[in-house]
Parts: sequence; C-alpha cells; structure tokens
Amino acid sequence: MLQVLLFIIIFLIGLAVGSFLNALIYRLSKDESVLSSKNSKLFGFARSYCPKCKHKLRWYDLIPVLSFIVLKGKCRYCHQKISWQYPLVELTTGILFLSIFNEFLICNQFSILNFQNWITTFYLFLISCFLIVIFVYDLKYYIIPDKIIFLAIGSSFLYRLFTVLKFSHWDLIENWKLGIGNFLAAAFGVALFFLVIILISKGRWMGFGDVKLGFFMGLFLGFPNILVALFLGFLLGAIIGIGLIILGKKTLKSEVPFGPFLVTGTFIAIFWGQKLINWYLNLVI
Repeated sequence: MLQVLLFIIIFLIGLAVGSFLNALIYRLSKDESVLSSKNSKLFGFARSYCPKCKHKLRWYDLIPVLSFIVLKGKCRYCHQKISWQYPLVELTTGILFLSIFNEFLICNQFSILNFQNWITTFYLFLISCFLIVIFVYDLKYYIIPDKIIFLAIGSSFLYRLFTVLKFSHWDLIENWKLGIGNFLAAAFGVALFFLVIILISKGRWMGFGDVKLGFFMGLFLGFPNILVALFLGFLLGAIIGIGLIILGKKTLKSEVPFGPFLVTGTFIAIFWGQKLINWYLNLVI
C-alpha cells in the first residue's frame, strides 16, 4: 500500500509540475517571469491568466488535466479553445516522473531509503522538466531558449561534480574517468560534431541552439548512451521529415525543428539506452 501511495503522490506531483512547465513555456515566449509580474502574485508566483482574454485564472481553473476536461477544452471566461498542449504536457510530466521513480528507485537496485539515490531521482526529475520545455518550445517557436539550456548544462555539471565527491576514495584519475571525464568528453564531442554540420551546411541543416543542446545531452548521458540518443534522434528526424514531405506538409527547403527529435532520443536513452546497446552488441558479435 505504501508503494501505491508513493506512486500516486509522485504522479500528482508530476501533473502539478507539468502545469507549471506550461506556464513557463508561455512566459518564456513573452519574455515574462514566472516569479514576478505586474499582476498580483500567489505564493510568490505570478498569477496565471488566459492567453486569449488575459483574465486571471482561479485555482479551480488550474487543476491539471481535470480543469481541461471539466471546461471541455475552453476558457471559462472567453470560451476560446485551450490548446491540447496543456493537458498533454501535464500528463507527460506525470508519466515521466512516475516512470523515473519506478525505474530508478523501485525496480532498480537502488534503495528507497538511500539519500544519494533520492538526489539522483530528483536530478532526473529536473532534467526531464528541462527536456520537456525544450521539446515544446522548439516545436512551437523553432528555437531552444538559452535560459533553459544553460540551466540544464549547469545542473548536469553540478551533478557530475557530486558524483566525483561521493566516491569513497580519492584516486583522481579514477574519479575523473568515472565521475565527470566521460561526460565532458561526450559533451564536447557532440558539440563539435554538430558545429561541423553547421559549418558544412552553412547553417541550413542545424542551428547553434542544437550545438548547445548536444553539449547538454553529452554531459547528461555520457558515453555510450549519447550514441543511442543521437542515432535515434537522427533516425526519427529522417522518418518524420520524409513523411511530412510525402504528405505535402513540408518541402526539402522547409525548416523542421531538430530539438524535439534529440529530446525524444534522450528520453529513450535514459530508460533503455544500455538495453539497446546490449541488444545491438549481441546482434553483431
């Protein structure tokens, strides 16, 4: 029963965080702060409002997923349609939080009573939030926000330093290799690879935001999981891109955001990266 209760709590927290991420995405696009605004604030956060009529929303308008269902996808005040982005982001965040909690604290060898394991889990929660914002923002606005990607890079670097400090012995070479060296090498390697693509294509195939995203992915995943994320990102990008061209939605000269595919590849690498690597090695050896 305790485990079921924890699952429910984690899922509900994920839904609430997803609601916050929706507000963050909107406010980033308007260059507004989620912590302060000209509007009144609630518990230190700027009050949410309808993007269409600007009416301030009450707490019962902001219940994740449920408010969308009760209001039938329309604003209570102006009756304009609410984007499906809102419930989808909330549900995705809830499912990801639940999956991370289950994978890294319940099904894994990690002990739920170990403080360091909780730090790792909360770190993965935080990174998931960054990735969700990058996915949606790049999909909608064709740009990866610097504020988010720099926070993601900084968070990953601090966590890698933490992994060095938690070692029980102080062999600098081994600490560097296991704690941060692998991830820094992956980060700079991917960033350089993307930069070469930009130079070759003169910016037509990829933007500099993807270079920063690639750096973050390397720092987060390290070798060899970064290879899984990159392969799947390029594969999904190619499949979706060709599909859009066949359907007449895009042309060869159309711009397609690459960030969402890289984010998708990163999420797959988090949960199944090592399994996919082992499967591939068993296939070729």
